[in-house]
Amino acid sequence: MSIKNQKIMNDVHSVMRLGHYSIHTERSYCDWIKRFIHFHGMKSRNDLQGGEPKIEQFLTHLAVNGNVSPSTQNQAMNALVFLYKKVLKHSLDGSIDAVRARKKQNIPVVLTKDEVVSLIALLKGTPQLVVKLLYGSGLRINEAIRLRVHDIEYDLKEIVVRSGKGDKDRVTTKAAAKKAGIDKRVSIPHLSPQFRYSPFTAGDRHPYDSGASGSCGYFHHHDLHPCPPAGRSWGDKPP
Repeated sequence: MSIKNQKIMNDVHSVMRLGHYSIHTERSYCDWIKRFIHFHGMKSRNDLQGGEPKIEQFLTHLAVNGNVSPSTQNQAMNALVFLYKKVLKHSLDGSIDAVRARKKQNIPVVLTKDEVVSLIALLKGTPQLVVKLLYGSGLRINEAIRLRVHDIEYDLKEIVVRSGKGDKDRVTTKAAAKKAGIDKRVSIPHLSPQFRYSPFTAGDRHPYDSGASGSCGYFHHHDLHPCPPAGRSWGDKPP
């Protein structure tokens, strides 16, 4: 990617950060925008002029040659509309009549209760605890990994999920988490301060850790300001 196109991507990152988009949306949109630029061989902002036919060609390519699903094609469309309207400040007044991806009829694969029990029994330690939280408390994988001790409400028997999908907080039951062994993990006497931010770090740091920096991976902007060390904190205040 040329220096000029890299400047465009920097602008995309800046607009999304100011708009408090989730890190997952940011990564997804940036990936689609890069693919769009590469598809058309664009070298400068001037190449982005006349967006409607170029967007139509790209989306048609995804449906015909890429064999993508309708949701994937819609995601690419949303990313490119964001690029033109929010970043470049170009209105898209013309029509975009791309070939639509075909919707496939797939029967979902659902595990029975006995199959879930057998699967969990094959796991040990931290992976087993995470899977139990996913199954019993309805947490997504990133929500479980980013779970902090001060978000576990023992008296109310609840778990507070911070900045979940759509940047929304929600509350889920803690009953399954107690069975999962989370109480034991956060009550280990030798748990040192640097490992107290997460119930998954008694002796083994979770996969998103970057050991050199001592950070705990991606934290939402709500947690980063005004307390940068939030990832290493036991409660609401940094150590």
